[in-house]
Amino acid sequence: MLTSAPASSLEHSASPRSLLPPTDHFPRLQISGKMLLFLLLLPVCWAVEVKRPRGVSLTNLHFYDESKPFTCLDSSATIPFDHVNDDYCDCKDGSDEPGTAACPNSSFHCTNTGYKPLYISSRWVNDGVCDCCDGTDEYNSGIVCENSCKEKGRKERETLQQMAEVTREGFRLKKILIEDWKKAREEKQQKLAELQAGKKSLEDQVEMLRMVKEEAEKLEKEAKDQHQKLWEEQQAASKAQQEQELATSAFQELDDDMDGVVSVAELQTHPELDTDGDGVLSEGEAQTLLGGDMQIDATAFHDRVWVAIKDKYQSEVLPTDWPVPSAPDLTELTEEQRPVPSPPMEEEEEEDEEEEPEEEEEEEEEEEEEGSPQVQGEQPKEAPPPLMPPKPASATEEDKMPPYDEQTQAFIDAAQEARNKFEEAERSLRDMEESIRNLEQEISFDFGPNGEFAYLYSQCYELTTNEYIYRLCPFKLVSQKPKLGGSPTNLGTWGSWAGPEHDKFSAMKYEQGTGCWQGPNRSTTVRLLCGKETVVTNTMEPSRCEYLMELMTPAACPEPPPEPPADGDHDEL
Repeated sequence: MLTSAPASSLEHSASPRSLLPPTDHFPRLQISGKMLLFLLLLPVCWAVEVKRPRGVSLTNLHFYDESKPFTCLDSSATIPFDHVNDDYCDCKDGSDEPGTAACPNSSFHCTNTGYKPLYISSRWVNDGVCDCCDGTDEYNSGIVCENSCKEKGRKERETLQQMAEVTREGFRLKKILIEDWKKAREEKQQKLAELQAGKKSLEDQVEMLRMVKEEAEKLEKEAKDQHQKLWEEQQAASKAQQEQELATSAFQELDDDMDGVVSVAELQTHPELDTDGDGVLSEGEAQTLLGGDMQIDATAFHDRVWVAIKDKYQSEVLPTDWPVPSAPDLTELTEEQRPVPSPPMEEEEEEDEEEEPEEEEEEEEEEEEEGSPQVQGEQPKEAPPPLMPPKPASATEEDKMPPYDEQTQAFIDAAQEARNKFEEAERSLRDMEESIRNLEQEISFDFGPNGEFAYLYSQCYELTTNEYIYRLCPFKLVSQKPKLGGSPTNLGTWGSWAGPEHDKFSAMKYEQGTGCWQGPNRSTTVRLLCGKETVVTNTMEPSRCEYLMELMTPAACPEPPPEPPADGDHDEL
């Protein structure tokens, strides 16, 4: 049952169904330079036909020698050669029936001259469906299959030529990117060296300005402390003088007979100085306040007595001598502070409620005039506390430290100027140190075998879908933001190159993104594909919280194969 069929110079070993290698996660074609050249040479390689059993590839032809018995490929049996393709399955692996449907586990080889050779299951042989583009699988089914291999080969070559053109142009751009990075790296290294040299000088400057600042601040502190000390001394002297004046005034008030001493009897005229709480200052209490003496002179009064009684003492002179025109009236102050009239006024108003309005006003005026001495004079227990002169409006200002003198202010200004210069130099040093760190990181970063991916370092690329805007900032992070507004979600920060061992720079891994609800942290794998432009072309979430993204870039383009020779250059295999 030997048959003759067109031979192909491109036959597969083992049992592949296609010459194109599979891609991992995306359906986009990715082929190596050797494979691309291999496929582009297809149209010049069809030349001779080799006699072989139906369904057997050129690769396996040496197992099928019609001059001797056939041994199954799994060595399970040896049969006469005329049992090959006799529509009966003799071998366990089905290798004796490559051209029939007798063995369900056998494979039929489609020569597909003009296109790609292909293996199909032997079960599809003569099943009424054209599986091979050359129709050789339906040789005995009564179905006439149109040979579409040449058309498919033409389209395949066009696609491959387009891919080859993209690869050539992308690789050309890649070489430019490599050269650009070499120049940029040299410039960055030179700048780094300059910064590192300037850093020492700036550090010395910062240290010198620190010393100047500390010295200026020391002088500033001394001047300010001296200013405050003088002011506090003045305040203390002023308060001492005020106390002396108050003590002298009180002594004069108590010295009723003006004999130059205050006696126990004179002191007893001030019951507010009572010490046992009975409302009366007894002779014994008065004598105790006078230090056991019956009378005391002005000096002893100031030194010993005034300190003990000044908090309780009520002046006899101030209320009666209070000048109405020069200061607010007590009644007016009381009315401003308390809108409700004082109790005595309320009683008078309740008694006069039934009188005429004019009489009420007159009565109220008389009551105010008559009541003034009661308010200002000695009061019963429910009366307001003793009158004290109100604090002048400038009291708070008097307590404030006066402005610094010219010399002290000069020290303050000098210290502030030294601080400003030091802080400016220190800020410049921090900026320089950050620039040095950034340059060192960028120069030492792994941007690919020749630095071709370096241009992505400071860029970001976006892809807008129906729901989200995806943003990829290579070597930094990946994020996702709702299209209709909202906060971005971190899909991962730069982790490492994540391609297979033989092609490490074909993928990037971004990790430790925002955590999913009751799930892991989000992460993203970015596949790098050859292209003339840099653009994010696809994104998906194949598993929960794990994203896949495609980035086309010239940096991912392999070196293309040489241009295929003209058809006339090869007339044989």
